[in-house]
Amino acid sequence: MPTKYTPTEMMNRESRSNRYYRNAVERHWDPGEIDLERDVERLLEYIEGAENYDEQSWDRTLNGIAKFGAGEDAVTEDLAPLATVLEDIDDQLFLTTQLYEEAKHADFFDRYWREVVWAVEDELGWERSNPRDDKWFNEPYVELFDRNKKAQYRLLEDDTPENRAKAYCHYHLTVEGILAQTGYYGMQTSYGGEFEELPHLPGLVEGFTKIRSDEGRHVGFGMNQLKTLIKSEGVEPTLIENTVNELLPLVQGITEDNRYQPDEDEERVGLQDGELAAYAVDKHTDRMQQITDAAADIPDVDELVRLEGDD
Repeated sequence: MPTKYTPTEMMNRESRSNRYYRNAVERHWDPGEIDLERDVERLLEYIEGAENYDEQSWDRTLNGIAKFGAGEDAVTEDLAPLATVLEDIDDQLFLTTQLYEEAKHADFFDRYWREVVWAVEDELGWERSNPRDDKWFNEPYVELFDRNKKAQYRLLEDDTPENRAKAYCHYHLTVEGILAQTGYYGMQTSYGGEFEELPHLPGLVEGFTKIRSDEGRHVGFGMNQLKTLIKSEGVEPTLIENTVNELLPLVQGITEDNRYQPDEDEERVGLQDGELAAYAVDKHTDRMQQITDAAADIPDVDELVRLEGDD
């Protein structure tokens, strides 16, 4: 006789995870619909009008895009173990949207490299660059994503509240909440038209803006899960603080990759030294307080995903 299927609990429509799931459904966007043609035109105009623009200058332009593209590929692959161990149906619902969104993010960066980067290089007669070339990724970058992968796959062998907390700390708080959110802010600001010395790339900025909104929801989910683990499972707040603090030097090593910084005698264009670091510290401090302080509230999902221009 086959085993009779017994359904699990119904959805809790008022839970944070279910509200995050519904928010993801309602804010759907397609990376294939973002207009990238203007970015090609703007980059060609910028390169042809700049003095002493060479391959090293082009590498500086591509460095952040390459890091984000590879990072989105990695987190898309590494989220599956968490989706496997979660029991709550509303948590599972949300994770399905996050897996889908991480895939969309990877899709956007792949499309951008093919339709913008290669189009510019072809027009200029340059050799096509490789977005997965080892030159883009320094040791802190490789180490951070290696540690994240290990933290996720550890759940398949030893799924404890403490290991879940570490997995959320690696993925949602550090990779998404500090590294990615800070990087997106920097790229949006740099290429959003604020600086005359840099090209205004509307397609790239639109992609970053949409992705950043998704990541806000992902980070909020991780924060709520950590708050629940502290309250209901007895996980010590110091475990969360120590785990993230161990990873912060790696984040710093990625954001301050000196290989793609201007020479000392060159004028720095765009955000100045310390501005991104200050942004990251502020975000990290606020989130840790919201997680570890029992009286503090995690922002509502609408606030987490709000975009400039939203009502």
